[in-house]
Amino acid sequence: MDAKKIEELKQFVEHCKQNPSTLHTQPLAFFKNFLQSFGAQIPPSEKYGKDGEDHQDEKQFESKKPNLSRDDEIDGEIVESDVELDNSDVVTPDNDPPQKMGDPSTEVTEENQEAAQVSKSKAMEAISEGKLDEAINYLTEAIMLNPKSAILYANRASIFVKLKKPNAAIRDAGAALQINPDSARGYKARGMARAMLGLWEEAARDLHVASTLDFDEEIGVMLKKVEPNAKKIEEHRRKYLRLRKEKEQRKIELERKRHQPKSQDAEAASLLKNGEVIGIHSASELKAKLNAASKTSRLSIIYFTATWCGPCRYVSPVYTSLAGKYPKVVFLKADIDDARDAAAEYNVSSVPCFFFMKNGKEIDKVVGADKNLLEKKIAQHAGY
Repeated sequence: MDAKKIEELKQFVEHCKQNPSTLHTQPLAFFKNFLQSFGAQIPPSEKYGKDGEDHQDEKQFESKKPNLSRDDEIDGEIVESDVELDNSDVVTPDNDPPQKMGDPSTEVTEENQEAAQVSKSKAMEAISEGKLDEAINYLTEAIMLNPKSAILYANRASIFVKLKKPNAAIRDAGAALQINPDSARGYKARGMARAMLGLWEEAARDLHVASTLDFDEEIGVMLKKVEPNAKKIEEHRRKYLRLRKEKEQRKIELERKRHQPKSQDAEAASLLKNGEVIGIHSASELKAKLNAASKTSRLSIIYFTATWCGPCRYVSPVYTSLAGKYPKVVFLKADIDDARDAAAEYNVSSVPCFFFMKNGKEIDKVVGADKNLLEKKIAQHAGY
């Protein structure tokens, strides 16, 4: 591991020692669960609630928060909201000392294999009688006799799941998967254990693999509980990733506008033809025209057409006349068979199709040859 990264990790650990409440925040929930899976005791925090968010001055902050413009918001941090999850089946992590694990380098004799099989049979009998702790003891005996058997670890992991000891189950499932990477029972037990700890995405991945290897009804039931939470987390992540990208894009755009020479505006305007329809033959050409329109704060319309399209032949003269009527609007026209990359970029599935663009973003769309609706939309968005 990189020495610099190790030093940064040391500093982070030292920070956590001095400020353990950091571990109760939502972004570090995964790290807290990881520590607890090894038996770590995390000090409680009065400052943070169960959701890991700082609620101390929340109401006071809300009452004092000023009205910010969109540009002012660029300098502020995006604060992630908590994800509403169904945690009704989540349990308190087990912090028992790690269970006995066999030495996989041990040579297993035929006699040991037979003895391990006897202990396994006794464990199965104990399970049928509901004596789960006794079954654990028998399987531990079997594992010590035959530490190279993935099924023994997977069976013990499944019992730890029934005993609501997810960390112990994860350790056994991991051992089973090290011996046999295709152990369906190993993935199943680990997936169920991770669900108990609220590790929804990890649980869903394990259960899907188990389902692929050897589907059973119990896996199906668990997936119905796990997948909704996993999907919410994924959607939450995508949402804030998108917001951060949009924020960064706004920041870049704002900086560009602040430092943009006036000559660039004049150059952009020279690329556009007032009162005329501009032909587009590629996605790069379309992007250049839209950028020019954005620099001059003008509405753009992209008209996707085709030579074989009957309604297009009807509406094309109308479109040309509208270009003369609304000279401050940028009228673009692209044949989908000529500018294939541009049509693909806008997912054009039928023609005629009109995209209304402002500042590089789609604000409206008209599909079909309705000339009245088309002109109504132009007047609406162009501010006439």
